[in-house]
Amino acid sequence: MALQIGDTAPDFEAETTDGRIRFHDWIGDSWAVLFSHPKDFTPVCTTELGYMAKIKPEFDRRGVKVMGLSVDRASDHEKWASDIEETQGQAPNYPIIGDADFEVSKAYGMLPSDTAGDPKERTPADNQTVRNVFVIGPDKKIKLVLIYPMTTGRNFDEVLRVIDSLQLTANHKVATPVNWQQGEDVIIAAAALERRRGAPGAPRRDCVRRTVTCSGTCPNGSTDSGRTEPGSSTCSSRTRRTTCRSPRWRSQRLRRRLRRRPASPGRVEVDSAYATSLLVRWS
Repeated sequence: MALQIGDTAPDFEAETTDGRIRFHDWIGDSWAVLFSHPKDFTPVCTTELGYMAKIKPEFDRRGVKVMGLSVDRASDHEKWASDIEETQGQAPNYPIIGDADFEVSKAYGMLPSDTAGDPKERTPADNQTVRNVFVIGPDKKIKLVLIYPMTTGRNFDEVLRVIDSLQLTANHKVATPVNWQQGEDVIIAAAALERRRGAPGAPRRDCVRRTVTCSGTCPNGSTDSGRTEPGSSTCSSRTRRTTCRSPRWRSQRLRRRLRRRPASPGRVEVDSAYATSLLVRWS
């Protein structure tokens, strides 16, 4: 059965190019990416493994561990790694699972449960469904599933983009719009905003003190006759008054600005007041 977002990632023990691992223990408290391949020495996969090795520091910077998988023995992966280094300029710098018994591929729904036999007798086409990317959170839940055909190379820059969104939305009650990139506007829903007054769920009007400029007759009915203090019988050129606005006005006009504090990554400082649903800046 295919895994879905929100499912617990199956745990397993397997031989890898870095030795034997238990998957959940290997993840620990980190995020993880598991990406699979139907066979060693397949050309598209060769380019993917090389590119992943080059951008692995970007995953490290986000606290994400990377693991590959191929339906061959772990000892065979060593020869493939040499070929990857020769053709792509970078050997894999992360573990690759040797799934010669198909157990991991079956547990993750990439091969039928009755798959058996010698992996060397199977062609890449026999394993063409082993072309997945799984992003797994520290809670060991599946956060993203991507499935690619054998003829199309994966876009690992897109995987990084999605991880940025997943990590942001895991820590803050926001959502990211189409084609979002780190540092761009995000969406805050009304449910994430604390209501300042009134019964739960009831609409409210917020009254805000504003500075206004007098022109001709001032709000208190007097004429602008000098620079006296607000509230006096004569109005100064600048005075204060209270203005009430509805939630609809707030949703259209207010903007929140979220600022990442360099000394404490991931903390957010929120400026401005309230809104029903709006875009905000993440920087």
